[in-house]
Amino acid sequence: MKYDYREAMKLSNQLCFPLYAASRNVIGRYTPYLNELGLTYTQYLVFLVLWEKDGITVSEICERLKLDSGTVSPLLKKLQKAGYIRKVRSEADDRVVEITLTEEGRALQEKAKDVPLKVASCIELAPEKAKMLYELLYELLDAQNKKNTGGESV
Repeated sequence: MKYDYREAMKLSNQLCFPLYAASRNVIGRYTPYLNELGLTYTQYLVFLVLWEKDGITVSEICERLKLDSGTVSPLLKKLQKAGYIRKVRSEADDRVVEITLTEEGRALQEKAKDVPLKVASCIELAPEKAKMLYELLYELLDAQNKKNTGGESV
């Protein structure tokens, strides 16, 4: 079969478009709940990482969120200014910055505890389809990670 660039360049044939549109839609579902907490979606993601494991480095946060430090550093600065986190230079290597939650940052988890349930209730996708989508998206991320690193993903 001959490659037809006109066919290949139709919006309906782009994997990126439904990923992009679905992502925007799902993230938009978080907005009203996160606005109540005074958080952006990306700040919420930082909290999810820190609530799972407090006292990690900026580079670990970047790695977990698949974001660069130019994106994460301003977020952390705002969260520090709001009193949610503390930045501490590592005693072993002062180039390394560790992020720890303050009491306010830990208390925010209790305030945010219903966000996943509220968002899930807004998404009309059967649980088995949601699980399948989750697995496929992580498979895609894992494959991209392997390709970008030239080997096994971590």
